[in-house]
Order: sequence, then C-alpha cells, then structure tokens
Amino acid sequence: MSGKIIGVLIYLGVIFFLGYKAWLKTKESTDYMLAGRSMNPFVLAMSYGATFVSTSAIVGFGGVSGMFGMSLLWLTFLTIFVGIFVAMVFFGKRTRRMGLALDSHTFPEFLGRRYKSKFIQQFSGVVIFVFIPVYAAAVLIGICRMLEVAFPAISYGVWLLVVTAIVAVYVITGGLKAVMYTDAFQGTIMAGMMLILIVTTYSLLGGITEAHQALTDMVNLVPAGLVKGGMTGWTTGPNFESPIGLTVYTTIIYGVGIGVLAQPQLAIRFMTVPSDRELNRAVAIGGVFILLMTGVAFVTGALSNVVFFQKFGKIAIVMAENNFDKIIPLYIDKVMPGWFSGLFLVAMFAAAMSTMSSQYHVGGTSLSRDFLEQYVKIGNNGSSMKLNRLGVTVAIAATLVWAWLLPSGVIARATAFFFGLCAASFLPIYVLGLYWKGMTKTGAKVSMVGGFCFSMFWLLFVHVKEAGFIGLCQAMFGKATLVADAAPGSWMWLMQWVDPNVVALPVSMVLAVGVSLATRRIEERHLRLCWDGLC
Repeated sequence: MSGKIIGVLIYLGVIFFLGYKAWLKTKESTDYMLAGRSMNPFVLAMSYGATFVSTSAIVGFGGVSGMFGMSLLWLTFLTIFVGIFVAMVFFGKRTRRMGLALDSHTFPEFLGRRYKSKFIQQFSGVVIFVFIPVYAAAVLIGICRMLEVAFPAISYGVWLLVVTAIVAVYVITGGLKAVMYTDAFQGTIMAGMMLILIVTTYSLLGGITEAHQALTDMVNLVPAGLVKGGMTGWTTGPNFESPIGLTVYTTIIYGVGIGVLAQPQLAIRFMTVPSDRELNRAVAIGGVFILLMTGVAFVTGALSNVVFFQKFGKIAIVMAENNFDKIIPLYIDKVMPGWFSGLFLVAMFAAAMSTMSSQYHVGGTSLSRDFLEQYVKIGNNGSSMKLNRLGVTVAIAATLVWAWLLPSGVIARATAFFFGLCAASFLPIYVLGLYWKGMTKTGAKVSMVGGFCFSMFWLLFVHVKEAGFIGLCQAMFGKATLVADAAPGSWMWLMQWVDPNVVALPVSMVLAVGVSLATRRIEERHLRLCWDGLC
C-alpha cells in the first residue's frame, strides 16, 4: 500500500512541475489553445496517443475483450492505420496548413472559418461541449474503479472528487501546453507498463502459442447467455448476424475505429506543430505507442480468462461479477506481482489524466471560444483566457455529474457513443472541407445538422443500449425500441444492435455532397485563402 502511495505522489509531483512550467509559458490565447504552435514530434505523437488511448481503452475495452475475446484486435488495426497513419498523413498536414491560413484556434473554429459560417462554429462547439463530458466521464470512471480496487478504504465517490480536482488544477491554469507536456510524460509511463504487462502475462501462461491455445481450448466455458447472443469463442469472432456480433463489429470496431478521424481533441493537435516534418516523424512513434496500448490491453483482457480460470476456477466476467469494467483492475490486483500493481496504477492514472485533460480543454474552449465569444465582446487577450478557463471549469463540473449518473459497465459504450456522434456530425464536412473546393456552406450545415439528428434519432429510438436506458421510446410508443416487436432473429430485430454511425455517417455524407452540388459555391477568393500552401 505504501509503495502505491509513494509512486502516485512522485508522479503527481512531476505532473504539477510540468503544469507549472507550462503556466509560466502561457501568455497568450494561442499558447492556451494551441500550445504556441511549437510542439516537437515526440510530444505531438505521445500527446496524440495518450489522448486517444486512456483508461476507457485499457480498462473499458480491455474488459470488453475479456468478455468477447480477441476479435477486438481489429480495432487495434484500425486505430493504427486510420487513427495514426491516415489521420496524420492525409488529415494532419492539410489541417495544420489550412488552420494556419485561417488562424483557427479550435476545431469548431476551423470548421466555421473554412465555410465562413458562425452557425457551424457555434453548433459544433455546443455539440462538443454538451457531449464530450459523457466521454470524459467514462475515462474518469475507469481510473476511479482502478483506485477503488487498489485502495478499498476510500470510496468510489471520494475518488471521483479527488481525481477531478487534480486534473482541474493544471488544465485550468496551463492550457494546452500543460496538457501536451504532461501527456508526453504520461504516455511514456503508459508504454513502459503495458510492455511489462504483456511480457508477464505470456510468461505466466508459458509463452505466446501456449497462451492462445489454452484460450481456444476454453470454448466450452463460454457462458450460455453469450453463446445465445452470438459468441463462438474467445479466439474466434462472434457471429456477425447476432446482437454480440453487431455490437463488436459496428459499435466497437467501426464506430471507434472510424470515429477517431473526427475527434476534436485529436484534430486540434495537428495545429500545434510548426511544420509537416513533425507530423511525418510522429507517425512511427504514434503507431508503436497505439500498438502497445490497445494491442496489449485487448490481448491481456482476453487471456485473463485463462489466468483467472487456472488460479481461481472462474472466467474473467464471473470474477468481475458481471461488470467488465472491473476485469482489468482485478487482473492487475490479483494476478500481477505486487510491485507492478503500484506502477500500473500510476500508468492508469497517467492514461486517465492525459485524456481527461484534453477533453476538459476541448470542451471548455468549445463553450468559451466557439460559443460565448460569439456573443460576448472580449476586450483583450487576458479576458479571452479568463473566459476559456471558465469554460474548462464548467466542462469539468459537467463531467463529474455524468460520472455519478452513468451506470456500471458503461466505459466502452460511452466512448463509442461520442466517437460515433462526432463522426456522423463532423467527419463528412471535415474531410470534404480539406479536399473538395465544391463543398458549400449550405451543404456543410445540412450535413452536420442532419448527421447529428439522425444519429440522435437512432440512439433514442433504435439502438437498444441507449434507447432502453433513456426510456424516451418506451414513454412515447410503449416499447424499448421501434423495432423491439419485430420477429426475433430477423434483420429488422437485429437493427437494435447496429451502431448509429453505420447509418448516420452515410446519410451525412450523402447530404453533404448532394446539397453542395445543388447550392452556390463558396467565393473563389476565400477558397484561395483556404488552399494557401496546400498544393
């Protein structure tokens, strides 16, 4: 216990030092929102990766892999190929150059200035501010569950308050400089711990081949409820035409793997470097980092079934009492060596704080810069920073409320929800805005609002996880979802497990292209400004 406390205290000392260093260098709004546009490739890559991968991936999705198995490794592939390579090579460079030409400081401001539309900036800012606390709450829940297991004398509710207060101190004061400095430090810790975790896990099971074969041979231990839902084993993918298969492939793999391209807290990092060279160098660093984070978490989560069964006679989900958010924390606490649990706790603390700090920063600046500043006249740079800090404070408070309200086992679901909502609302107008001069202001508005509305409709009335929890469909139509009374096993009935993004993203893209072809093109002078330096 004392070792864990000492490790956490040393870690916090370094974090507060980096936050103080960033605070000294934060003099202008550009410093607070874009880290002065001067980050080096290592800091960029580690900050991007640490923001992308947090306890929501390691604890939440690692726990999901403990229940559903190795099929989640497809998400690892997408996070590396799409989330790192495609994002930095095909999105990052053009975002950096266009953002500089338009003097954009936030992702909503980037979209608004690309289309010369205050409505786009304000609408996207409000969407981000309102919904990113749900994603941040998932991360906060993940680390607090870890701390609850590590320090059982302190309640989960107390940990929510403590962790929130710690992150608030350096995010509110230091802005994006503090966020990225601490992210780089925290990402380094995370990578080291995950490397130790996978080596130790395979050692416990006698090697890579032996470990995977043992998991394959446990197919007869898959619970009957999971088999009925479409599960075929921990080393084989679930049946696609089943509730579990559609959840894994459409929500977890597709929703998160594609949704990463429209994440505001990641896109803003492309505008923090001085040249394309930093983005090129960050690809390799980021790819290795994401492989260590998601790959190790998903493999360890699946293999925890073997370890738990050998040591305790129970599979992972039974050990966690049907709360898969607890699978990874229990594995670390009960299986790994005592010295490692303290270090891993520090790594998870780092993972949570790195992502939450970015979420708080983006949520707060979306409220202040992209909404309030459009109506409140700012007299000077100091007033702008004060307003931004106020926005961050409000975002932090909203996250704390959500963390108290959300039910157990919600980490992966809340993460996928935000990724999917951002993809449906922003991805078409983002990618077409970067590459197609024919994209119009009206097309962008209709696509953004249409994608958002269609995604929310599917969440409230079709997708069973959210629709059932919220209860609006039940109240209005007397059934959990609009297709709940369809014939069990039919495609209509299975629509309840198809992620909203599968339907809403194509709708949003069709609206963007179709409306743009039918409406007036943006004036050429503005397009020349946007494309200045792109080609």
